[in-house]
Amino acid sequence: MRQFLFLAALSAALISCTGNKKVDAPEWAYELDNLLAVAEQEVENTVTVVGFVTHTCKHSGKKCFIVGESQETSLRVEVVPEGEIEEFTPELVGSKVVITGVLKEQQVPEELIAQLENNVKQQLQDGNMAEEACAAELSNYSEMRQWMKDRGKDYYVIYYMDGLKYEVLD
Repeated sequence: MRQFLFLAALSAALISCTGNKKVDAPEWAYELDNLLAVAEQEVENTVTVVGFVTHTCKHSGKKCFIVGESQETSLRVEVVPEGEIEEFTPELVGSKVVITGVLKEQQVPEELIAQLENNVKQQLQDGNMAEEACAAELSNYSEMRQWMKDRGKDYYVIYYMDGLKYEVLD
């Protein structure tokens, strides 16, 4: 009887240790919305961020996009040679992930925004773009300019991350 009780207790302990463990994000990881609020200070730093995968590059697997809880902001994450990530598979779409990488910025100068805006207006005038799509594009350029004005910059910043490693969260 003692052996049976010992085996039962041992089995219960093994099951509790090897069962489905929930992986939680580290407490020090940024939620994406919070990271973007301080992104200017974190550029070129290694950071850890939590988000939901909305898209992976189907052809190369070298990029994915994540959104935060609000789903209003997104961040592009790229595979880099110095990282542990081999690729982002399509199965990741919809998953909550924690990604560690180096935060980068791409500066889009005012001149390029003006050129893109003029191209959209020309496409509308030529009948090559639907009016709704044109309005959405022009609204984006207007928001970019407002962002630049609010910060006293002559360029718009797009933040992205060179991904070093990631883990899928439960």
